Amino acid sequence: MLGQMGNGASKPVDTNAFQRWNTDLANIVAHVGEPIFFQQVFAAIEAQVPVAFPQAWLYHRDLPPKLLDHKIPKEAYGSQVDEYLEGPYREDPFFKISLNSPRNNCYRLSRLVTGDFEDSSYHQNYYAITGTVDEAIIVTRLDDGSVVNISLMRLENQGEFSEDEYNWLYSVSQVIAELIDLHTRREEFVESNLLQPSVDHHIQQGFESFGSSYVSDREQEVLELLLRGYGADTSAEKLDISLETVRRHRKSIYKKLDVNSQADLFALFINAIPYVAQAKGDDPLKIYMN
Repeated sequence: MLGQMGNGASKPVDTNAFQRWNTDLANIVAHVGEPIFFQQVFAAIEAQVPVAFPQAWLYHRDLPPKLLDHKIPKEAYGSQVDEYLEGPYREDPFFKISLNSPRNNCYRLSRLVTGDFEDSSYHQNYYAITGTVDEAIIVTRLDDGSVVNISLMRLENQGEFSEDEYNWLYSVSQVIAELIDLHTRREEFVESNLLQPSVDHHIQQGFESFGSSYVSDREQEVLELLLRGYGADTSAEKLDISLETVRRHRKSIYKKLDVNSQADLFALFINAIPYVAQAKGDDPLKIYMN
């Protein structure tokens, strides 16, 4: 199917696949800085290697993960995104390696985890419900320490990546990462995703004050842990309250802030961050909403 361009013994090049890749690569280059950039990346990869639910995530060193773009069907969005952001992302092996000075631009899940992965809380409470049997990522480390990951899953009907398929992903990961880095340097992307060094202090202030005008003091404590990415279990432990109480507070917070999911909450938080300085220690959300 593919000519091997990475590790291992060389194989005859599939000319048609090579020509298709060159055409698709040119399309990616042509759309750097445009809203459909990541969709072009997905399309180029899918033309060579079957994948499911391709996603582009921004992992910021101080903020919750942000889904930049995706091809997730509506019926799978809850398990792929909402459930992930409820806390499991902190235990994601890809999240950990991405923010821990990755040495490569491409990783495969089976080469990161140990034999007890299926016994981990991350696998049992989240990963198993996604139906994923294999996964690879293409990693782009940005200058501020943030990371953009292209997540490429395989479902049961697709089977695991073959060695040729993974080697192809590995071989093209550097050029894809370079183009993603170029895309993320555009001013609009930097501003909308809070990548400026000057916002770091504002983010920390935002964790402590966001939503305080709308929720109770105890709910504010739960809200801060939510924004910092802690799951309900960990939040209950840190606040020395029951798991059911945490869940009740979360439900109340969502209602008071008029959001339906943790992804909505994170988006609202990010939108309010530019108003932290103006709020001078008070709730930036109140200014944003007005």
